[in-house]
Amino acid sequence: MTAIEPDHAVAVVGTGTMGQGIAQVALVAGHPVRLYDAVPGRAAEAARSIAARLDRLVEKGRLAAADRDAARARLSPATRVDELADSSLVIEAIVEQLAAKQKLFTDLESVIPDDCLLATNTSSLSVTAIAGALRLPGRFVGLHFFNPAPLLPLVEVVRGAATDEAAADRAHATVAAWGKRPVRCADTPGFIVNRLARPFYAEAFRVHEEGFADPATIDAVLRESGGFAMGPFELTDLIGQDVNEAVTRSVYEAFFHDPKFTPSLAQRRLVEAGSLGRKSGRGWFPYGEGVRKPEPRTAEPCDAPAEIVLHGSLHGPSAVLHELIVESGIKVTTAPVPAAGDRGFIALPGGAKLTLTSGESATTEALGPCVLFDLALDYRTCTRIALAPSELASPEDVRAATGLFQALGKKVSVIGDAPGLIVARTVAMLVDLAHDAVGRGVASPEDIDIAMRQGVNYPRGPLEWGHELGAIWADRLLRRLHDDYPGGRYAACQPLRRRAAVEESLL
Repeated sequence: MTAIEPDHAVAVVGTGTMGQGIAQVALVAGHPVRLYDAVPGRAAEAARSIAARLDRLVEKGRLAAADRDAARARLSPATRVDELADSSLVIEAIVEQLAAKQKLFTDLESVIPDDCLLATNTSSLSVTAIAGALRLPGRFVGLHFFNPAPLLPLVEVVRGAATDEAAADRAHATVAAWGKRPVRCADTPGFIVNRLARPFYAEAFRVHEEGFADPATIDAVLRESGGFAMGPFELTDLIGQDVNEAVTRSVYEAFFHDPKFTPSLAQRRLVEAGSLGRKSGRGWFPYGEGVRKPEPRTAEPCDAPAEIVLHGSLHGPSAVLHELIVESGIKVTTAPVPAAGDRGFIALPGGAKLTLTSGESATTEALGPCVLFDLALDYRTCTRIALAPSELASPEDVRAATGLFQALGKKVSVIGDAPGLIVARTVAMLVDLAHDAVGRGVASPEDIDIAMRQGVNYPRGPLEWGHELGAIWADRLLRRLHDDYPGGRYAACQPLRRRAAVEESLL
């Protein structure tokens, strides 16, 4: 199916930030654009704002003056719905209320031709439900742009239960012709990004609520060890706590209170207090002129051990630590893993074991006195590591583990005995939800990874990450978390468990 031709008109209904951004995208792609808003005067005001943005693009050298002038000539505000009658595509970006959206589209159906494509930019409502009131629901799709629409490449093309395949294909081709990266997904709560991103926030909030680490430290670990562009606390302060919490509640309720999507009570209290983030001057962190953001907890310099004993091999990406320790000048003696254990570990000078978390609490770990370290995206390039000592570990053990990682050039954050620490439990949950989405036919593996990289700037797609770490790793980590937190939140989905069984059979 071919894209809508550039000389065909595109209408955008709703002229807030998102509506203006979508209109700008269509305008720069060469379409005549009609702007409509139910509030008198807002469409004209939005047209002036878009024109000003085009001026700034010219000033920055991103748009030729002649192209700007041509775009301005194609942009026209409308005062009545019937002025959109010549449109080949209408995209709605109004208030997130089902009744309001249904009324808008039923009104549109009375004036537009039957071959006009209809689309909603909803991020939380059912595309199927919106289309349910239409005479021709087959031409209705979701086109979920991300804010700011002119800059972010991802667009989720959502196919409702009644959407014709040809309509979805035409929408996909059109968005691609606009220079965006469309991904296809089924009409399920949260689509791809808002569904799969929940653990990034939820696990961090839970670690904080249980007193294992403070927000600044959790953010620093996820950035500097996990490779995420922003931590969940600073990111939700940027998004707005009310906005982020509303999406979480919407997904939670739409999935009939599935424990994997349980909202955070601490975040709810922020919203109730009016501490919404940057826009209110305070959220998880304070904001304002002269206000300093809290610093993450970082261990003071400690002496590195002169020698360690490496029993067996460390898991997956942490295997490179052997090489890094040798490069640092610390003597490494190798030894087999004791028969009772099946995991590689580093024996510290005092006898405590240092090993990568597998989802358990350090204090209930069968290894006895131990210090667990967190997962890192890349142990060679990461700049911070989180450690969780067991209650049996001595201060000397903690200092030795801290000094070891400091000798490798890492900052160290010593946190409480959080099962799965911070990065590992977050990544395992992301992997689990991604496998679940593929298994339920929400989207293809390729589109899921593209969506999470380009929609929320994750360092790796969750399925790519899961493939590197192994389904066995994710399944075992979640099983141990489930032992500590029974109730279903950490119960691995069937597709992940099946994949882990396949990997087991190939060993």
